[in-house]
Parts: sequence; C-alpha cells; structure tokens
Amino acid sequence: MRVPVRRCWGPRLSRSLAGGRPRYQWRALVGINGAPGPEDVRDAQVRKKPPWRVLFFGTDQFARETLRALHAASGMLNVHPSCLPRWRGPAPIIHTVLHGDAVTGVTVMQIRPKRFDVGPILKQETVPVPPKATSKELEVVLSRLGADMLISVLKNLPESLSNGRQQPTEGVTYAPKISSATSCIKWEEQTSEQILRLYRAIGNITPLQTVWMGKTIKLLDLVEVNNSVLEDPKLTGQTVIPGSVVYHKQSQVLLVYCKDGWIGVQSVMLKKTLTAADFHNGYLHQWHQKDSSAEAHQCRFQTLRLPTKKQKKKELLLCNSTLSS
Repeated sequence: MRVPVRRCWGPRLSRSLAGGRPRYQWRALVGINGAPGPEDVRDAQVRKKPPWRVLFFGTDQFARETLRALHAASGMLNVHPSCLPRWRGPAPIIHTVLHGDAVTGVTVMQIRPKRFDVGPILKQETVPVPPKATSKELEVVLSRLGADMLISVLKNLPESLSNGRQQPTEGVTYAPKISSATSCIKWEEQTSEQILRLYRAIGNITPLQTVWMGKTIKLLDLVEVNNSVLEDPKLTGQTVIPGSVVYHKQSQVLLVYCKDGWIGVQSVMLKKTLTAADFHNGYLHQWHQKDSSAEAHQCRFQTLRLPTKKQKKKELLLCNSTLSS
C-alpha cells in the first residue's frame, strides 16, 4: 500500500517576492507493506515497524495525471499546519501570526481531487500560540506536532480512514500567498500591534518596506516601545502624524508613529545596513540641520505604493512599443 503525503510547512512566496518561479515542495510516504529500499536496510535496527520510508518528489509543474493516478490507487494525506477549515491555503502559519490567533494546531486530512485542504479530517490537535511568536518559531512547534500526528495516523491507517469526519462549513478562512505588497507598511492605516504582528509573520522572509525622502527603505529589526520611552517629553510635547520618525538616544532606537502609537526600529537598510544611530547621524540629523523649519509631513516615513499587475502590464506594453518604434 502506498500513501503519498503532501508537505505544507514552509512559506510560499509569489513570483514578485521570491524573484523567480516558486518551488513547491511535496513529500510522499511510500513503501508501506512494500519492498524495503537501501535506507531501510541501514536503519533496520532503529525502526523495524512499520517498514516505511520517506521520499521527496515534485516539480513546479507536477503532473496532474500522476496525482489522479496516485489518488485513485491509494489516496493521499495532507499534513496541514492549522485547525481546518481555518486558514486553508499555502500560508497558514503566516496568517495565524498575522491575525493574532491565540490558538492554532495541525490537521491530518485526506486530499480531495482538484482542491486542497477541503477533505475529511483524520486527526486534529490544537495548541496555544506562544505570545509574540514569529512564524518561524511557530513552524518549529507545529512541525514536531505534525510529525507525531502523522505517525499516529499511519500506525492505525485503516481505522483512521474509517473514522474520518467532514470539515465544518462554518469558520472557513483562507491563507493566500504573501506578495511584496504585503511587506509595505501603511502608517496611516495600521496600528502598532498590527505592524509588529506583520513583522513577526514575514520578517524572517522579507523585510518590511517604507519610503524615506523618495527612496525605498527596509526596516530590519522592529521592537515594542517601553512605557518609560513613551513618557519622554520629546514625544509627549509635540504634534506627530503617522510615519513621523524620532531618534531616542537613550535606547538607541528610531521611534516611528503609527495609526495609534509608536513602534521601535533598531536597524534599517538603504544602500547598506544601518543602525538606528547611523541612520540618525547620516540622514535624520542632517535633514533637520539643512532645514530646521521642515514640515512634519516631509521628514517622515511614507507608505510605499507598489504598482498593480495592471499597471505593470501597461508599463511593459509601453516599453515594448517604444523599443519597436
């Protein structure tokens, strides 16, 4: 008997963010009650039962006919890092952190033809989301849980299959792939908590982005701001607007105002990586020195507006027509 298993742990990026064609990862558990391979012989003393082994296979254009044949022959299982039907789709862990879920989990389910993450649930367990956990840290927790759950299901596969239950129709949410636009901070719209959650969700994949004086700048290390810092007269004694940047010398942090309060930034990247002190000395301080009467809306971070797919297509057509003329 052969039971392919789909893997759904790592983040999946859109083409615009990854800089190329995304690589989809698949894993298959094969050889259940089948002939042992070379690795089975080597590991015979470690695991005698069940005699299964793990193979990796797959391409970007994984053959649909092959999937149909495998499903018809034995069925496929999916280990999904969320409590389905919440966060169906390719980026469940990212969206769990991004939306501040207090509880998550892992679901072992059967795959249905043409659509993923909708099949019967064979096993499901929940775990609390650690406070302020990043998506990378949460992935470690869920991957260990998912491995144990998968082994448990495979040890009692006939019983697990017979006891499968349909997913509820209520509580369905989707976790689409993130794009480069996801990393653009909207200072006027997002609260400090939302921006920090965004950083914990995708900061290990791509830096958050904003605009400084017409140039794109990446924010590398975001932190919460202590109450003692917020009580500084320099912050309480002035009018600020979203995106306003103040350097706090005592904590050596750039303080940036959001929709409802401040966040801290410890380092940024322009042409190279700069600490908050470097950015203050090289850019922020110099700007104030050149124009001490500068209005607040000039000396601040602003939202980066990336072109839409329609705009990109229009620009490409215009470029091609210019080259051909």
